[in-house]
Amino acid sequence: MISRYTREEMGRVWSDANKYAKWLDVELAATETLAEDGQVPREAAATIRAKAKVNAARVNEIEARVKHDVIAFTMAVGESIGDPETARWLHYGMTSNDVVDTAQSLLVRDASRLIEAALVKFSDVLAKRAQEFRHTPQIGRTHGVHAEPITFGLKVANWYAENQRNIGRFEDAAAQMRVGKISGAVGNASHLGTDIEERICQRLGLNVAPVASQVIQRDRHAHYVSTLALIAATLEKIALEIRHLQRTEVREAEEPFGGEQRGSSAMPHKRNPVTCEQICGLARLVRSNTIAAFENIALWHERDISHSSVERVILPDSTILVDYMLAKMTTIVADMRVFPERMKKNLDATQGLVFSGQLLQDLVEKGMPRDEAYKTVQENAMAAWESDTSFRERVGKDARITKYLNGGALEHTFELKRQLRYVDAIFARVFGEKTAAKKA
Repeated sequence: MISRYTREEMGRVWSDANKYAKWLDVELAATETLAEDGQVPREAAATIRAKAKVNAARVNEIEARVKHDVIAFTMAVGESIGDPETARWLHYGMTSNDVVDTAQSLLVRDASRLIEAALVKFSDVLAKRAQEFRHTPQIGRTHGVHAEPITFGLKVANWYAENQRNIGRFEDAAAQMRVGKISGAVGNASHLGTDIEERICQRLGLNVAPVASQVIQRDRHAHYVSTLALIAATLEKIALEIRHLQRTEVREAEEPFGGEQRGSSAMPHKRNPVTCEQICGLARLVRSNTIAAFENIALWHERDISHSSVERVILPDSTILVDYMLAKMTTIVADMRVFPERMKKNLDATQGLVFSGQLLQDLVEKGMPRDEAYKTVQENAMAAWESDTSFRERVGKDARITKYLNGGALEHTFELKRQLRYVDAIFARVFGEKTAAKKA
């Protein structure tokens, strides 16, 4: 991934230096476990632990000649050990993917910890802003058209709940990736045995894959990348909503705009939702990686190499992008400007039309046949919409309606507070609050 979208800590996880360091961690865990079992001389294991070093530049230099990254790695590490008699116990009884796949699980574990922490931080920000605007009235929109009243806090609470589901999904996907395998070239564990395999993985803090071929099966990786794509889709959903709310005609909320920030090279007045647009674009990249991840599941027999080149791209890129997007969206939600007065103005713009559904329900409740009630309300609604006049005033003059509803009863139909009376109850469900709003 290009440096523009790579945050420092996540960048370190996927650096060549850290990758080779994790390969060495696997090699050392294997050598020391075998030494405990008497299969490798203890002195050799101790010397390897003390002297083995890995230099990414040297590995790459050797790989350019031998055309095999793990062989280049073992040769470079062997040079650092110095004594060929000792170095021969490095990589004993193992195949390349015993090292590569197990180390990859360590890399994904480290990347996942960063994302898990970012998801929790994002939830905290969402919860705070949801509570801040719990009772801020806003028009709800369906198909982009005014529907019925909500609150802005209710919208943000919806984002919070979805992020909580993402946390649960990601914890599961990350857990399924925390497995290693040291079962050899076809997965039969013939050289070291299953007990040694389990002990090496335990030493590394990993579970052991119960069964593998030469590689850990790639359904795990597809599930993991798919979950990252779900997180990216949630972030895109929120970003897209903020973009809509920032439109000039709406202007109910907007992403932060820095003091030195410029919106357009030609139009000084512009305040564009550029970071939200960036998040929408990057989400496309993360989603596209799921296709490659699913295609990696099917390999020839016990292993081919077609998945390897793909994963060198999609695992770093997907985690790097989601890490970046989470950081950006957390800042956007924390610092976005919200305009309650504009929300109320937009809510009132249709002069009561948004209460048509409540009027329909109240008329039916009072005894008016439903089809007749629907046609009567719609007739008044369409006339008010086309003439840009007050729906409330119009229905108050319609004898068909006042026959069933008039005075205080009709006023009750158009009460905003009535529409929003269950917001507290919904918040209680979302945030686990002990008390809910009482029925009005």
